[in-house]
Amino acid sequence: MNHQQSNPLNSHKDMSTDMDSKYNHKLQSRLQQLLTALQLDDAPAGGAVMVWQYGQPLASAQVGQARLGQAWSVDTLALNFSTGKGVLVTLIHVLVSQNLLDYDIPIANYWSQFGCHGKEEITLRQVLSHQAGLFDITSVTTNSLDMLNWQNMIEKVALMQPSQADAKEAQSAYSALISGWVLGGLIEQVCQMPLNQALRQYLTEPLGIADAVYFGVPQAKLNQVAQLSKSFESSDAYDTQHRSTKPKLKADSEQRLAQYQALPSYRCWQAYIDKDEQHIPQASDKALTTLQINKLYFDVAHLSKSDYKKSLVANTREPLDYYHPDSLMAQIPAANGVASARALATIYAMLAQGGVWQGKTLIDAQTLQKLAEIEVGGADAVMPSATVVYDGVYSKPSMQWRLGYHRLFSVCHEVSQGFGHMGYNGSVAWCEPSRGLALSFVHNFDTTMLTDIRQFAITEAVLQWVDEMDELTASV
Repeated sequence: MNHQQSNPLNSHKDMSTDMDSKYNHKLQSRLQQLLTALQLDDAPAGGAVMVWQYGQPLASAQVGQARLGQAWSVDTLALNFSTGKGVLVTLIHVLVSQNLLDYDIPIANYWSQFGCHGKEEITLRQVLSHQAGLFDITSVTTNSLDMLNWQNMIEKVALMQPSQADAKEAQSAYSALISGWVLGGLIEQVCQMPLNQALRQYLTEPLGIADAVYFGVPQAKLNQVAQLSKSFESSDAYDTQHRSTKPKLKADSEQRLAQYQALPSYRCWQAYIDKDEQHIPQASDKALTTLQINKLYFDVAHLSKSDYKKSLVANTREPLDYYHPDSLMAQIPAANGVASARALATIYAMLAQGGVWQGKTLIDAQTLQKLAEIEVGGADAVMPSATVVYDGVYSKPSMQWRLGYHRLFSVCHEVSQGFGHMGYNGSVAWCEPSRGLALSFVHNFDTTMLTDIRQFAITEAVLQWVDEMDELTASV
């Protein structure tokens, strides 16, 4: 289907107004049912989803508790890990659009301290596309608590040297942590103001979401941030070492497997898995597991474990607990972004609208075109993207890095124009400009992107429903 950037509901206006309301209501109902089903057996934890199309809210849903006795809403603040990178790089693009930055000028031209130890010619383009070799957090510090000190980390990163990934065939190495201090430090240099002030002035205030997006939550807002449900029972849930327990893959119960089979994308998933498992008798009769579904999107066979660890964890024995109040209040822009579902969806709705919001241009057309172009077509050393499959066409495993965003993960729909960013916990926010579509999903499930399917189930379902709605309205 050829999706146009103009809203199909603009034609036959009187008749389509009623249809618009009817189908929006249907989508709202479907989305709520889906999110309720995807709570699975993880209650009381939950989350929120928000969908925009053509610059207008289309549907939203919420389920479960964000904190003890506090229900989720689309305005609940949530820790979204690397989903916050999409916020940070969007701010970068606003600054490029205002001629404060250039993708191809060495960062050292803006930040003299950065221009040393092999980084003299590194450009913003290389950092945004994860091709700068600045990914090894262990080369900067092996003390996780150092990451809580913004100024200390800015100075350390300015003096670091690039690293070579162990995965020699990889075309990029995802900078899970380092990129946040590089980009944040650069923003402070060119704006001559603290990072959060620049975020507010150039991005969140113009979008009307200034009190719903943070890199470092104000202390007064800590009690508004969703917690993991395992901490609901005690106010002393955090030990003094800020240690974190890595989420573990839950065994698939019969109920969970049955709930998967009721998802809109299940038949699509089954079809691809059947193709890959033709040697297994009656493969289509077997209930798909969490790992089988997740593998359609992330194939760890392509993962370099050594590069993965060096990029994501400063100290594997004493990892940082990102939910600890000290961590939430710290500035770790690549990893501790806190925002509501509404705020994230608003940012991507602006991108889906061509960089324009309520008549004001935040990102000009030339910059928008550049940020959406694929910079890396091959494999990444750190992120285990699976083979891209659509309509029987296979391509190489790739994150398809743009300038700070990765591809929209779908195996059931054509989304070549889509881009966004997901987080370590499986949160996600993205836009698909050809559909005028933007979506965000935030939550407090104790999961990782490699042990969960929720973001993929939500993405596939919304794309299917919106396409159905567009086809129906276009036929009027």
